[in-house]
Amino acid sequence: MLNTVSISFLGFLLLFLGVGVYSATRMKQTTEDYLVASRSVSPWLMALSAVATNNSGFMFIGLIGATYASGLSAMWIMVGWVVGDYLAWMAGVPKKLRQKSEETGTVTIPSFLGHGIGNGRAVTAFAGLIVLVFLGIYSAAQLTAGSKALYALFGWDQSIGAVIGAVIVVIYCFAGGIRASIWTDAAQSIVMLGAMILLFGVGVNHAGGWDAMWASLESINPALTDFRPADAAWGFPLFMLGWLVAGVGVVGQPHIMVRAMTLDKVENMNKARAIYVGWNVLFAAAAVGVGLASRAVLPEVSGFDAELALPVMATQLLPGVLVGLVLAGLFAATMSTADSQLLACSAALTQDLFPRMADSYRMVKVATLLMTCVVLMIALGGGTVFQLVVLSWSALASGLGPLLIVRVLGKAITTRVALLMMGAGIGMVLFWRYQLGLSGAIYDVLPGMAAGFAVYGLCFILGWVSESESESDRREAIDVSG
Repeated sequence: MLNTVSISFLGFLLLFLGVGVYSATRMKQTTEDYLVASRSVSPWLMALSAVATNNSGFMFIGLIGATYASGLSAMWIMVGWVVGDYLAWMAGVPKKLRQKSEETGTVTIPSFLGHGIGNGRAVTAFAGLIVLVFLGIYSAAQLTAGSKALYALFGWDQSIGAVIGAVIVVIYCFAGGIRASIWTDAAQSIVMLGAMILLFGVGVNHAGGWDAMWASLESINPALTDFRPADAAWGFPLFMLGWLVAGVGVVGQPHIMVRAMTLDKVENMNKARAIYVGWNVLFAAAAVGVGLASRAVLPEVSGFDAELALPVMATQLLPGVLVGLVLAGLFAATMSTADSQLLACSAALTQDLFPRMADSYRMVKVATLLMTCVVLMIALGGGTVFQLVVLSWSALASGLGPLLIVRVLGKAITTRVALLMMGAGIGMVLFWRYQLGLSGAIYDVLPGMAAGFAVYGLCFILGWVSESESESDRREAIDVSG
C-alpha cells in the first residue's frame, strides 16, 4: 500500500509544481510582477487562491485537532471566523484596497499603510517589522503542519518534512513569484476541498452513519456533542464575539489582503467575493465534520497527537491512491499558505524595511531565500500548529487591521497616531494572552483590535488626527527630505 500512496502523493505534488513552473511563462522580470502579478489576476484565480491561503494547515491540522479534542463546540471557531471574514468583504475593505493601492502605486500592505503620511517611512518600517515577526511565525506553523503529514505518511522525522516543505516553497516562489503562488493555490484549493469532503463521507460511513457516529461520540464523552464551549468563562456571547472579530481580522493578514491587490479589475471584486465566501463555508463545514468523525473512528490513546487525526484516519480508512490524494491536499494546504507568507515577508524586507533594494528583482529573490531559512529554523523549534496560528493571526489582525481600515476609508491620520495604533494592538494581544491568560474566554483579536480603534478615537478627540495636523506632518516630511 505504501508504494501506491507514495506514487499518488508524489503525483499530485508534481502536478502542483508543474502548475507553478508553467506560470513562469507569464512572468515579467519586475518586482511589481513578482509581488502583485502586475495586477492582472482573474477573479476565479484570485478567490480560490485567497481560500487556499486562508485555510492552510490550520484547517487540516489545527482545527481538526481542536475538534477531535473538544468536539462539536469547536464549530463556533469557524462560524465566527467565516461570518467575520464575510463582513470584512461586505464592508468593501478588499475592494477599496485594490483601488487605492493602484492609485498610490503601492505593492505591499506596509507601504500602503505608510503612503501619504508625513513620516510614512516610520509607519511602513514598523508595519514591515510586524509582518516579518508574526507572519514568519505563521509560516513556520505551515511547515510544521506539512511535516506532520509526511510523518503520518512515511514515518519520517518531522524535521525532514519541514525541510522538504521549505524547498518546495522556494521552488514555487522562484518559479513565478506571487503569480506561481496564486496559480498553484487555485489548483490546491480544488484538491483540498475534494479531499476534505471525501474523508468526511468515508469517516461517517465507517462510523455506521451519522446517528451511529453521534451515539459513539456521546458514549466517549457527552461533552463532545455539546455545542456550548467549555472554556467560555465569560459566557457564550462574548466567546462568539471574539471569534467573529477574529474573522474580521482577515483585513490584517498581508498574505491574504495582497491577493486583492493582484485582481485585474476593481469591478470584479464582487464576483471574487462570492466565490471566496462560498468556498470558505464549504471548507469550514467539512473540516469540523472530519474532526468529529475522526474522534468517533480513532480511539484516544495515551500520547496520541490530536493534530494527526486527519492523516491517521486517512491511512486507516482509504485505499492507497486516495490516501495520497488526501495527504497531498493537506500538504498542499500548508504550502499554499507558506509560499504566500514568505513572499509577503520578503516584500516587507526589501520594499518596506530596506527600500534601497525595492527595485532589485534579484534582491527580492535573495530575501525570499533568507526568510525561508529563518522560518525553517522557527519550525524546527517545535510548537503546535493551532497555537502558532492563533497567536500570529491575532497579532497581525490587531497590529495592522485597524490602521488598514482607517486608511482604506480615507480617514485623517498622522505618523504618531498610526504608530500608536499598531503598538497598542500588538501590546494588547500579548498582554491579554500572556499576562492575563484570557484568550480562552475571549480570543485576543477582540481586545487587540478594540485597542487600536480606541487609540484612534482618543486621538481624534484630542485633535491629533485633524486634517491640519496631517498637512503639517506632510510639510515637515517634505522639509526634511528637501
